[in-house]
Amino acid sequence: MAKRRSKLKKSKWLVNTVLAVICLVWSIPTIGLLVSSFRPAADILQSGWWNVLPHREWQTVEQLTLPKDTDLREPIDVNGQTYTDDQLRAGITVGDQRYIWENRRARLLNVQEKHWGAITNFTTQNYEAVLGGKEYKIALPDGGTKTEKGSGMGQSFWNTMAVTVPATIIPILIASFAAYAFAWLRFPGRRSIFVIIIALLVVPIQVALIPILKDYTSLGLNGTYAGIWLAHAAFGLPLITYFMYNAISQLPKDLFESAFMDGATNFTIFSRLILPLTVPALASISIFQFLWVWNDYLVSLIFLGSQPEVQVMSMKIANLVGSRGNDWHLLTAAAFISMLTPLAVFFALQKYFVRGLLG
Repeated sequence: MAKRRSKLKKSKWLVNTVLAVICLVWSIPTIGLLVSSFRPAADILQSGWWNVLPHREWQTVEQLTLPKDTDLREPIDVNGQTYTDDQLRAGITVGDQRYIWENRRARLLNVQEKHWGAITNFTTQNYEAVLGGKEYKIALPDGGTKTEKGSGMGQSFWNTMAVTVPATIIPILIASFAAYAFAWLRFPGRRSIFVIIIALLVVPIQVALIPILKDYTSLGLNGTYAGIWLAHAAFGLPLITYFMYNAISQLPKDLFESAFMDGATNFTIFSRLILPLTVPALASISIFQFLWVWNDYLVSLIFLGSQPEVQVMSMKIANLVGSRGNDWHLLTAAAFISMLTPLAVFFALQKYFVRGLLG
């Protein structure tokens, strides 16, 4: 008995350790993203986010001005020692000090020592540019420049909500009805239809994009919310149907027999029995579908377009970075803003999510 308890304690300790490591690995990038989102662009380019923590770094304590006629191609004399130009460019450590160029042309040399410090320059400019709109400089024909302010993420946020919420509710509602029918109703071709639906799980989304786009163009659905809702619903139905089928098929058969004996219709059974008993499963698959649609870029780009009036957050973030990545420091603030809603949904449904996965 004592040996068994000892084994249980060891296994519990091992599981807790592994879970702690996994949580730490997942949390560190999120913390880094949050810290970087409040750092100025210059600091992000020069140092990592972890430099906001206390650490030892080189700090300039003195500056030496070398003679103007110092030949950089020859050994350079510094306090009685000679060094090459390449060494002074990279920084040469002598004892507790380091010599490094501040300005080669002016022959100005920094003398640095290591001291404890932390880079605590925080700003909200990244969030202001993301939420209020980034400023663009436009060249004019006369050689001057004009500064214009782009649109913020407010419109993109509501566009994303308008896409995500219906694209989550519609397939879950349809798949729940279908899963109930496949699990408890008897009709011709039931197994064949179910196998075909499950087989659609292995069909890549990219294969269906062009045919659906042609049909949407002929039907006038391309670039509309109805079109993107139907696309997300179609792509999500196979997995949601399979998930809900596994949950509904495990319910006790006696419940349905008693309901039929009392004269309940299929709709009454579904609304009064199925939905309340499968809330954990519904919450679990809702989180998956919500996250998938919220973070989607490809489907929205093809079926909804990239016009500002319908642009979702994933496309807005990509545009903020720029084609050459010159404004990628804005990505940290924009990405964190985009993460807030999925995180809120996950934590709100967390207990149902765990119960649904266990079920």
